[in-house]
Amino acid sequence: KQEKNSEQMKILQVITSLEQGGAEVIVVNLATRLRRMGHEVDVCVFNGKETPLMKQLRSNVPEAKIYKLGTGYYHPCYVFKLAKLMRRYDIVHTHNSSPQLFVAIAGLTNHVKLVTTEHNTSNRKRQWKWYRFIESWMYRRYDHIICISKVAEDKLREYMGGDWLNQKTAVYHRMTTINNGVDVETIHQARPASDLIELKQGRKAILMVAAFRKQKDQDTLVKAMTLLDKSKFEVWFAGTGERLDSVRQLAVSLGVEKNIRFLGLRTDVPQVLKAADMIVMSSHWEGLSLSNVEGMSAGRPFIASNVNGLKEVTEGYGILFPHEDAGALAKEIMHLEQEATYSDQIARRCYERALAFDINKMMNAYEKVYQNSFDSKQPTI
Repeated sequence: KQEKNSEQMKILQVITSLEQGGAEVIVVNLATRLRRMGHEVDVCVFNGKETPLMKQLRSNVPEAKIYKLGTGYYHPCYVFKLAKLMRRYDIVHTHNSSPQLFVAIAGLTNHVKLVTTEHNTSNRKRQWKWYRFIESWMYRRYDHIICISKVAEDKLREYMGGDWLNQKTAVYHRMTTINNGVDVETIHQARPASDLIELKQGRKAILMVAAFRKQKDQDTLVKAMTLLDKSKFEVWFAGTGERLDSVRQLAVSLGVEKNIRFLGLRTDVPQVLKAADMIVMSSHWEGLSLSNVEGMSAGRPFIASNVNGLKEVTEGYGILFPHEDAGALAKEIMHLEQEATYSDQIARRCYERALAFDINKMMNAYEKVYQNSFDSKQPTI
């Protein structure tokens, strides 16, 4: 249990929803652990759909309030609801693009301190040149901007350009990197999920834990399965999302559906990780993937796409394969299966790397940002 390090603050976490995802898990962890550290922390969601993460939050901290603004993500009335709600708090912390903008606007009506977290290295809005002016104004409304990896911070500075890079501007000094963190020891010491152990029937299980979203690349792992011995290997996908059906169809079209298991949304991720033999994260881009760090915590060899957000954590510890290269991925999997000593060495290095991303380090860094913002007399721009 983490001890309180500073005076109590009233903090509101604002996010689009509590569907399964890295940002959503961070919000639940922040609310849970900051409450235990002595702060009053509540959560506001734009889409109030009931989810397993929402139930987990209620179970972890029943005293935390969960405000539901509606059922969508962009309704203009949310600005007015937020303006009224925000006055009750010392710090309002946003995650994802629509909360970032709506809170920046709502904050014009009060003097609450604003903090935001950038969870990715890119998003589709950065392709809209006309939108850069809006985002430039929006980011300057925040007392502090947190990026979940150094590459995410570098990409944000590059995107904003101009005065953003000028060290004399106030906003330059209000941006830092805080790496995402996980409870490394809880994952490392978990017991394997018994229902999954029984399914393997002597085959090696290759696990990918990720939502089926556009930034994820489950397709390459399905294609890699076509190059592996079907009597020796099977693939597990844990997660749900919009691309689930298309990945299922790909498995059928390639004739590997009998070697692909779709586990759905699992709330026992540490146990699922421990039941697998190898862990893969295949993505098109990332900020800093929680699944990356969780996978490296499990004491299993970890393989990742050589893309921003995965490379920074994995390189020199786990295994990187070229983006969308199913042949290279299959080759790495076979190497791990054939060389037990090599597999054990990779697994040990991955665990050692994961310790650098322990959740207690993340929590102390976030609390320091809140405290500095709370103590600061400098108004937002």
